[in-house]
Amino acid sequence: MAPPQLVANYERLKAAFGSPHADQKSIGQLLLQLKIALTEARLLIPGSNSSLEDLVITRDVLEMGAFWSVRNKDIPAFDRYFSQLQTFYLDFRSQLPPSPREYPLIGLNLIRLLTQNRIGDFHTTLETLPPNILGENPFIQHPVHLERWLMEGSYNKVWQEREAAPSEEYKFFVDSLMETIRREIASCEEKAYDSLPLSDAMNLLFFTKPSDLMIFAQERGWNVDPTTQAIHFARKAEETIEIPKEKIIINSLAYAKELEQIV
Repeated sequence: MAPPQLVANYERLKAAFGSPHADQKSIGQLLLQLKIALTEARLLIPGSNSSLEDLVITRDVLEMGAFWSVRNKDIPAFDRYFSQLQTFYLDFRSQLPPSPREYPLIGLNLIRLLTQNRIGDFHTTLETLPPNILGENPFIQHPVHLERWLMEGSYNKVWQEREAAPSEEYKFFVDSLMETIRREIASCEEKAYDSLPLSDAMNLLFFTKPSDLMIFAQERGWNVDPTTQAIHFARKAEETIEIPKEKIIINSLAYAKELEQIV
């Protein structure tokens, strides 16, 4: 049975987590205290003798911690929380009541895998889900659509899907995904064009504010001409490739002589 102080802090965490005006720093401190208490009570790695109540409390704490990590843009912390939750989602699924946070968190993890270009892990995760969840659950459909449009190169649809995100936390990962897409588009622009009008660059890179484009251009080392309202791409000097003509001729003659001897 979980200690009374652990249960009391758990109730405080639930109240703070559900408040729209909650102090994120206070939530972080509560999470730290609870993780220490759960470790001391040997509930973070539960055993067969753990009570149902204790399992539910531990799962809830880890789920709230995962959401808190995304809200604070702490991806390593999200990874740790989600990894710890796998025991509860897989090993104790038959013993625990369904959690309303499970599929929202799985969906968030799927988008995280997309941002890291871990397409194999993305599809492996999908294969573990029930078929009806794939077709009906909006939290899973969202990353599935994103992956499909990424493979098609329909980046405008990825951008539009941001506004259709099933929760605010999803927008953070979609923004991270857009950053990856922008870098890929920018590399193509640098090779394809000498310059582009600022308005065209904004559209191609899915920026809504000129100031964001200016920051991005500075990071890429692009030259912005305020007079012509154009971006000039900095090109690297083309490397000169020397072809060893004499060596090729000598080798060709040697091969010809060997062929003559064989014949």
